[in-house]
Amino acid sequence: MVENARQKKEKLSWKKRSKAKKAPPPPTATLALSLLRPASLISFRLVEGKGAKSAEQAGLADLKGTLAFLRSSLLSIVADRFDFKSKKKKRRRGIYGAKMLWILRFSGFFSAALVMIILSPSLQSFPPAEAIRSANHDGHLRFPFSPSDSLTQLSFRKSTTFRNADECGFSDHQIRGKTIVCDPSLVHVAITLDVEYLRGSVAAVHSILQHSMCPENVFFHFLVSETNLESLVRSTFPQLKLKVYYFDPEIVRSLISTSVRQALEQPLNYARNYLADLLEPCVKRVIYLDSDLVVVDDIAKLWTTNLGSRTIGAPEYCHANFTKYFTASFWSEKRFSGTFRGRKPCYFNTGVMVIDLVKWRWVGYTKRIERWMAIQKSHRIYELGSLPSYLLVFAGHVAPIEHRWNQHGLGGDNVRGSCRNLHPGPVSLLHWSGSGKPWLRLDSKQPCPLDALWAPYDLYGHSP
Repeated sequence: MVENARQKKEKLSWKKRSKAKKAPPPPTATLALSLLRPASLISFRLVEGKGAKSAEQAGLADLKGTLAFLRSSLLSIVADRFDFKSKKKKRRRGIYGAKMLWILRFSGFFSAALVMIILSPSLQSFPPAEAIRSANHDGHLRFPFSPSDSLTQLSFRKSTTFRNADECGFSDHQIRGKTIVCDPSLVHVAITLDVEYLRGSVAAVHSILQHSMCPENVFFHFLVSETNLESLVRSTFPQLKLKVYYFDPEIVRSLISTSVRQALEQPLNYARNYLADLLEPCVKRVIYLDSDLVVVDDIAKLWTTNLGSRTIGAPEYCHANFTKYFTASFWSEKRFSGTFRGRKPCYFNTGVMVIDLVKWRWVGYTKRIERWMAIQKSHRIYELGSLPSYLLVFAGHVAPIEHRWNQHGLGGDNVRGSCRNLHPGPVSLLHWSGSGKPWLRLDSKQPCPLDALWAPYDLYGHSP
């Protein structure tokens, strides 16, 4: 009797203690806490010097750990909420098993969704050039406003009207108010127009007109991929002889490969390849100019360059290390490097070229350039943008032009955009090739000394 009474008393005491225990938190609260904890574990760090690939691998490792943590957390929720060892729970194992299966399915769906959300930027490829672009070295190439509203914030002063000198003679370039583009006395200049470099293009045009003895004889061919830029240029240069040509980016987009600088990957940067197709057949010669330069001499002197039997003319730099413009795999493959056999290739800058369009069309150089661009897509034979394909096709077959017509590199290299000095000798054209642009450095109050030579041709801003 005493033993039975003691057992009953212990059982009653155990029941009271069980009731006094704190109720476990609901599974939804536990789930919320478990989801908050792993968020601090997810970190993607681009370690300097290791590149984007190592960062992506580190990110994947973090995700694996996070997902394992989520799964273990959900299983612990089920274990805490449902005690399968008790006899009472065993009677309802079928019900709880179904609930557990539903929770596990939900956890799988949630984990997949989490992977897609976090990894969506990482699903793209990260070539070596991406590490350079992510370091903000290319950010200063852009206007401080979005492309959608950039045109509304761009404003240029109206240029002075420039007239021909008496020595130019009289030439009727107009019939019924329209300029005849086929007039053989015209000097043809091609320049691209886009929002980001429009300020540079306007300054280039202004410099050509200011230093030309016969500015009314210069005809400008503007290549655009945005059709709303023509009115802005016409309002700045009311007397300018010009025509705008639309270049469809889709023509070349599939052929463009990644470069050391994102600006070099823009489709309009490749429009020069298609000048022979875009311009009228009667235009037999054209001077192609980049948008980041100013001409400080009469453009007619460059126009009259003797190309001889060559298709293009440009200042050559044979002292430059030509091998650095192509990858090691290019030079190791005879089927690629053999293209220079029998040639003496020299580096030249494609930002200033005199082009014989008749010979270009006859040989079909556009197709040759496209073939090398296609090879680049599959074999990665160079790192720069449009330049190497021109070197592959023309290097060693270029009509040399005096170095004075392309004092290039004033924008520094393709990463830092540091200040540089002029090359020795006379100057007819200043070219800010590289990542540093004079208008942006002037606006940031951190100009290079030579940027002051660009400033007088800048028409950006409202009239005083």
